[in-house]
Amino acid sequence: MDVIAPSTPIARNKENRVLSRHFFIGLVRVAAIGLATLGATGCSVAQQDSFTLITELPPGFKFKGEASYVPRTGESCTVPIREGRNYPGKKFFIQELSNEAQTAHFEVPLTSNEGGCPLVLDNFGYQVDAKYGAARLDLGRAYTGVSFRDGSAEAQSPPPVLVLQKQCEWLFRTAGPDRYIVKILKCKSVATPDQTSNSVVTGPMQRAQFAGKTIKVVFSIAKEETPYMGDTWVKFREGWKRCMGKSLEDPYAFCRGNTTVFKPFKMPDGRDCTVYPHCTEQGK
Repeated sequence: MDVIAPSTPIARNKENRVLSRHFFIGLVRVAAIGLATLGATGCSVAQQDSFTLITELPPGFKFKGEASYVPRTGESCTVPIREGRNYPGKKFFIQELSNEAQTAHFEVPLTSNEGGCPLVLDNFGYQVDAKYGAARLDLGRAYTGVSFRDGSAEAQSPPPVLVLQKQCEWLFRTAGPDRYIVKILKCKSVATPDQTSNSVVTGPMQRAQFAGKTIKVVFSIAKEETPYMGDTWVKFREGWKRCMGKSLEDPYAFCRGNTTVFKPFKMPDGRDCTVYPHCTEQGK
């Protein structure tokens, strides 16, 4: 399994490192949106068959990327089957969890030659995990990615540095008989009006245009959290209160117009609370 380290880590957490491990299969193919010009970068001979990926993560985030390759158009060969931890036709990129904001650089090949079969990059999918509590499972996960297609390098060319803005937010809910707070991570692409009209970024990227270029993915996290499901919490000046529903044991507990009776819940650290996120109405 090819696990590629950040070529130039700029993380505030200097212990950022690459670990080889098996992880997600099946990536989301989405069109790349939210691109903007930042400036020019130089193109060396070594970069002509790859692009530079830059990832910027907020505190408490980690990143796992998977580049998937398919036989070049016109080739009759096939990608060799997986053998143990060897994944022909796939390359992995990992940026480990940090409690501080971090940035890393990776070089992503546009072509490969596994088992003698000429391959080209088909898609690059990535998974982001974010921690919201101390327990191992107190994390949220979101998937996204970009897809590629054949094309001419002479077609409308993207700028030397393309930026994908990803806005993430926490959605909270209660779970289990003790009504513990759990959170779901949701990330979406953010594009400015001038970017959405650019034909370069409205569909799969033309592979030939990205030799020596840079794709920068910037993740941010919204300050305000919202309920995962509607009509289950009521917002007051001091915070959100959990609707009672039919009883304390009602796992769904829809408000259904009852905005005066609420039930307690537990924070991920075990505290008994009545208001989210401050726990108590006094904000303690």
